Amino acid sequence: MKQPTNALLLSRREVIQKATALGTAALTGSAWVAPAHASTALETKAAKLGFIALTDAAPLFVADEKGFFKKHGMTEVEVLKQSSWGSTRDNLVLGSGKGGIDGAHILTPMPYLISTGAVTANNIPVPINILARLNLGGQCISVGAEYKDLKVGADTKAFGKALLAKRLKTGKAVNAAMTFPGGTHDLWIRYWMAAGGVDPNKDVTTIVVPPAQMVANMKVGSMDTFCVCEPWNRQLINQKIGYTAVTTSELWMNHPEKAFAMRADYVQANPIATKALLKAVMEAQMWCEDPANRAEVAEICARRRWINAPVADVIDRVKGDFDYGTGRVEANSKFQMRFWKDHASYPFQSHDLWFLTENIRWGYLPPNLDTKALIAQVNREDLWRAAAKELGVAAKDIPTSTSRGAETFFDGKVFDPANPKKYLDSLSIKYLKSA
Repeated sequence: MKQPTNALLLSRREVIQKATALGTAALTGSAWVAPAHASTALETKAAKLGFIALTDAAPLFVADEKGFFKKHGMTEVEVLKQSSWGSTRDNLVLGSGKGGIDGAHILTPMPYLISTGAVTANNIPVPINILARLNLGGQCISVGAEYKDLKVGADTKAFGKALLAKRLKTGKAVNAAMTFPGGTHDLWIRYWMAAGGVDPNKDVTTIVVPPAQMVANMKVGSMDTFCVCEPWNRQLINQKIGYTAVTTSELWMNHPEKAFAMRADYVQANPIATKALLKAVMEAQMWCEDPANRAEVAEICARRRWINAPVADVIDRVKGDFDYGTGRVEANSKFQMRFWKDHASYPFQSHDLWFLTENIRWGYLPPNLDTKALIAQVNREDLWRAAAKELGVAAKDIPTSTSRGAETFFDGKVFDPANPKKYLDSLSIKYLKSA
């Protein structure tokens, strides 16, 4: 079967071998336990953290602007803009010692793809740890104004027919843009299309476009639909180039989205500093969640240093108000982005398993990957719990399980983390790697 085009993808055997090797590596212990005599002094006060110009990076912006990093002793934190998710990957691989970064605001599957070497140069694994989730939901799928009469929504059947008609009429490919192969936006737009019978490998061409370039590319006709975070979906509407088909929480309510991740060698060398960074980010998430702060969150995000966009393109959706550009308007929508509420910050292992399962679905990772071992290496929910305890987080805000349980999607499909194979078998459109 046709496989996703990505020269950096590993063969099935290579991923298994590298993931197995990672399991025995010194950097990938599943839990750090401080010795009884451990000092509480920070090992370092410095960290270089990357971000992409998106509103779900707000906790990093706020932690910097409001002094949360400094509050926890991390006085030399640099929050550095990255031009694309590919640049984020490359700079994480380099590490700050070689001019790169120590950690980042990142698409949740990327730490896994980097840790296995699936998307790195020469397929060299670079162990990365997920420390927290930065947000739930908050992404959108947009379509071009040429499809305004269709008022495309969750159901893609009619949209798929229109795309086919366009392809037959012009003889050219129709494009669906996302931000990184195997990343969240790739998976959302694939799931959305496939649920309506549109094969994202055969019926459209999936292309990679950096978030900040989505609107400009739609304007010149480079794509028919895209998936990205804000402010780019709202900016598309403000510039009368297209409209929002769905928010991604309409596909999967309160789905996990971005993560806060660090190189595993930084975490191992600086466990106390890592917890300090975590506590700063968690406090920033609480601050961002407060409705009384949302207007200021939008103003901070819009600043040149961060997203560099008009506040008018940012504020509505940060506040939870959605004008889809089709006559549909929802104030204080239940589909709005969550930074802290509903356990938004906690990195559920069950969610990481879904992302790995979907990457297997589309051929980015091999079917017999040891997902349990890999999640134990990458996901550091133990550090999140330790940081939460030190912060005095209320018991109700600390999950009692590493699983959120079975998840139901808009098309009725159910992902039970206890049986991911059953979920995978239920999907009619998939491209599993062959042996």
